[in-house]
Amino acid sequence: MKKTKNRFTILLGILCVIFTGVSSWYTIVFNDSRFIVPMDLSRYTFRVKDIPMIVSGIFIFMYIVYLVVLFIQVVAENKYKKTSSQLTRKVNPKLGFLGLFGFTGFIGFWTYSIDKTIFPFGFFIFFGFFGFFYEGKLSGTFMDERYKENKMKAYFSTNKTTLTIIFIATIILGQGRLMGNLEYTFIAYIIIVSLALALELFLSEFLLYHYDNDLQIDESEE
Repeated sequence: MKKTKNRFTILLGILCVIFTGVSSWYTIVFNDSRFIVPMDLSRYTFRVKDIPMIVSGIFIFMYIVYLVVLFIQVVAENKYKKTSSQLTRKVNPKLGFLGLFGFTGFIGFWTYSIDKTIFPFGFFIFFGFFGFFYEGKLSGTFMDERYKENKMKAYFSTNKTTLTIIFIATIILGQGRLMGNLEYTFIAYIIIVSLALALELFLSEFLLYHYDNDLQIDESEE
């Protein structure tokens, strides 16, 4: 059941990418690159040829919402299972490919140039999903004292790094306007915080995997 759901999620993402690519090609060739190049939406008039780009935008938005809901469900389910199990949760490493959706954060530069919309910059946090690659490699691991110590070590190291980045960004960007523009300062702060949170999600799993494997290698050499 889970494998089917994972395959469906990945397939849906691939279809969204393909449909968006085809729609972009269509609007560039047949629709004067509308929605590709910056345009004033206050003067926007609907054209039938706009439908592919509008539909692709809706699909991308719905897929991102689906990923967020799916992520929340997975977290809730695994927290429940974790209380009654001494094994780590089972995660398919292929879910790490969901981290590619972090690149949707670059859409923010496009939307900002059109109508000053900046919320897509928050999508950079999806880069943290690359951590599923390493969490999947530790699926079904017995959580003994060594594992718990490594997990705490990875947790504190990651938190220290993330908080340091956010602290430095707050101090520097809080000094004044970036490039003489307060909006640019705010955008830069959103991007840095989103990337810092993504780093926390990824780095905690990355460090845990390497701490656990490095210790096993040391023990085998002894």
